[in-house]
Order: sequence, then structure tokens, then C-alpha cells
Amino acid sequence: MADYTKVKGQLEKRLADLGARAARIEDDLAEPMSADSGERAVEAEDDDALQGQDAAIHREMDATVSAIRRIDLGTYGVCTACGGPIGPARLAVMPTTALCIDCARAAQG
Repeated sequence: MADYTKVKGQLEKRLADLGARAARIEDDLAEPMSADSGERAVEAEDDDALQGQDAAIHREMDATVSAIRRIDLGTYGVCTACGGPIGPARLAVMPTTALCIDCARAAQG
């Protein structure tokens, strides 16, 4: 089994960075709306964009937590669909991936 200590450290740092970004977005979303109706419309559009960013960040956080868990369990680098190995180049580019390239392509249809 490969030593993924460095990868785990990078994933943990990424998770902390994502958590900080999510907290800033959630703080922005918690701010009260302006009393001015024109300003409120702009703020509502901004909030929609922030909510999309927040959702994307939380999906990435979930994937990162799952990757860390796979490292801890000794299953990191093993495709969760077919049980085959995930190529090192794929892991280097997408360290949170749980699928080998073949299974990822099949999942995209």
C-alpha cells in the first residue's frame, strides 16, 4: 500500500481552506437585505450566486472528507465502483476522485 501521508495533509489543508471560504459566504448570506428595493434586487441576485458557490464548496468538502476517510481506511486509490486501481496520474490531478477513469467515463454516460 502506498504512503498517502502527504496527500492526506494536502487534503486536510484544502478542507480547512474550503471551510473558511464557506464560512465567509455564509456570513455574507446572513447579512440583512437593504431597505432600498432596487438594492434588494441586486443583493438577491448576488445571494443566488453565493448560494451556488456555497453548494459547490460543500460538495467539494464532502468529496475531500471522503478521500481522507479512504486514506484512513487504506482504500484510497481503489475505485469505489469496480475495485480496480485508480491511476496515479488521475489521483495527482483529482485527489478526491473515487472512480477510475473507465468508471468515471461510464458514469457520465
